[in-house]
Amino acid sequence: MPDRPERAVPGWLKTALELGPVVLFFLGYLYLKDESYAFGGTEYEGFIVITALFVPLVLASTAALWWLTGRLSQMQLVTAILVTVFGGLSVWLNDERFFKMKPTLIYALFAAVLFFGVWRGRSYLAMVLSEALPLDHAGWMILTRRMAWFFVGLAVANELVWRGMSTETWVNFKTFGLPVAMFIFFFAQARLMKAHGLDDKG
Repeated sequence: MPDRPERAVPGWLKTALELGPVVLFFLGYLYLKDESYAFGGTEYEGFIVITALFVPLVLASTAALWWLTGRLSQMQLVTAILVTVFGGLSVWLNDERFFKMKPTLIYALFAAVLFFGVWRGRSYLAMVLSEALPLDHAGWMILTRRMAWFFVGLAVANELVWRGMSTETWVNFKTFGLPVAMFIFFFAQARLMKAHGLDDKG
């Protein structure tokens, strides 16, 4: 999807478009988790039905973000593609495991990209967050290594949860656990940001 001229949009609207599909997925799952529906002679559990609704919702919100802001990050594009592929496989094959694998692959891919950048002496994380977090090069390299390992941890955690726990536990983990873990991670980087922040160095 090519970039359009970048435009500013209200922060609440951007947040709503980014988080709205996840919140609606959670609410839809709570409503449909104990239901099953027959389509074309095949029985589908509520999780599969809400996944089928979630995929076009993510694509619509991603398209709206592009239309309103004029750009999409590579992370947003990759997420939309993997949601479509693995959500589509879950619905097509009537197997929820494919959708549950999706966060693992997203985090593993992001970790691999960040590690590759570190190996080349570059911080691909800086390309995404440099406007929000003005750090020097050393700071970005440290944060990138930490973020890469953090993504590895998230990928492993997702595998442990979806393979060893109930679907309801996984949905709660995905909806609340992953965002909270991300918040805690960045909160824990306060000392790094203070030591390597460009503003602090004048």
